Amino acid sequence: MVSETPIRLLVIDFSKPNLKPGSPKWGSMKSQVRKAFKEFGCFEALFDKVPVELWKSIFGALEALFDLPLQTKLRNLSKRPFHGYVGQYPQVPLYESMGIDDVNIIKKVKSMTNILWPKGNESFSKTIHSFSEQVSELDQTIRRMILESFNLEKDMVEHMNSILIYLEKGNDIGRRTTLA
Repeated sequence: MVSETPIRLLVIDFSKPNLKPGSPKWGSMKSQVRKAFKEFGCFEALFDKVPVELWKSIFGALEALFDLPLQTKLRNLSKRPFHGYVGQYPQVPLYESMGIDDVNIIKKVKSMTNILWPKGNESFSKTIHSFSEQVSELDQTIRRMILESFNLEKDMVEHMNSILIYLEKGNDIGRRTTLA
């Protein structure tokens, strides 16, 4: 009988204080990020900068979102595949996800919220937007580490600006949160 050890993802702690580009901590973590992507294509990120109360609020908001009637959830439409509401597949009957495009723009979050809750849901909008604001720091840090690990620091500003331009054209790469 063959006994296999389950694969364990690399865990990288982004909560460390004084994590600044160019510092020894930064260099060490940058190496870990590259190693994780090279070996697994992903990693588990620890990030304690999202307050516990916000975590509780986000889970409450998600519960409220997925407790909506199916007909209501189906109002979150998108022309792009796997955006908006995704679910109701016979192969995976318990799977649902809800994409919120441009989650970093409060006006867009409120617009989507008003589609699902015609009278609005200010608490939901604020929670979703606040959470996205907090985790965007982690997103920026990881993007920078990846570019630096390939010696592409010179392309950093161009990369970040290209994402913003892409977003302004109505696309959502890098700024879409899928709630599953």
